[in-house]
Amino acid sequence: MSTFWILLTAILVSSACALLGTFLVLRKMAMVGDAISHAVLPGIAIAFLISGRESLWILVGATAVGLLAVFLIQHLESSGLQSDASIGIVFTALFALGVILISLNAQNVDLDLDHVLYGEITYVQWDRLIIGEVDLGPRAVWMLGITLAIILTLLILFYKQFKLVSFDPALAAATGIPVMLFHYLLMGMVSMTSVASFDSVGAILVVGMLIVPAATAYLLTDRLSHMLVISVIIGVISSFAGYYSALIMDSSIAGCMVAFAGILFVLAFLFSPLHGVVVRKWKQKRGNMSEDPLEV
Repeated sequence: MSTFWILLTAILVSSACALLGTFLVLRKMAMVGDAISHAVLPGIAIAFLISGRESLWILVGATAVGLLAVFLIQHLESSGLQSDASIGIVFTALFALGVILISLNAQNVDLDLDHVLYGEITYVQWDRLIIGEVDLGPRAVWMLGITLAIILTLLILFYKQFKLVSFDPALAAATGIPVMLFHYLLMGMVSMTSVASFDSVGAILVVGMLIVPAATAYLLTDRLSHMLVISVIIGVISSFAGYYSALIMDSSIAGCMVAFAGILFVLAFLFSPLHGVVVRKWKQKRGNMSEDPLEV
């Protein structure tokens, strides 16, 4: 039964991250997702100190810190600082603050630095959600399931708006779409997903699944709808393959899942029919051969 809950947790994380990561990659904001997934750490630590393991307060508090990180990044960019420098300053500062809070309050915070990086996905089945005398299953599965349901609902309801804002923000603003509202809505979903995933899978799997499956899907298709589906499929395949690879090698489950996603990215980078390096070289070689004059 533990295998079922571990895989279900990984699939929920990878699916939610892949959907959001698709829009981050299209908007060239992949590192903002990385920044948010680290920046929520002080919010999680503070919420643990105040409310213990009360999931709702952790979700609300850490999501607010994630949105604060986005606001600070944009404020620094508007002040003239380069985008990559703004992201680096904000997320390292907030992440360092979270590490300090955990280090100073290790006896009160049910987190450690290894937990921050790798999570505790093997133990998700033991943290149960119990209401009254009814055992509803692992708490992480419920949090991630609700998070994924919210993401799917918002993306279905506002698919056209998210699509237009991602491809042409100027046109979206001209047609009356509140661009900043959808920007912060997307960032809020990224923050919420990071918080819901953090305790069970850690920062490595969140960051990896936000970026790698979406980047791989980007190499395989030019249609957004297909990219969303492909990125989720890649995330699910990586979850299964990474889990069983970790069992064989007796290694980190989260690390193996991201590593397998990286292998799929390398294969797509080399052999993608649209953008693969090997395929492109082969097409160029064929084109040059067809242009060579016939020998008499």
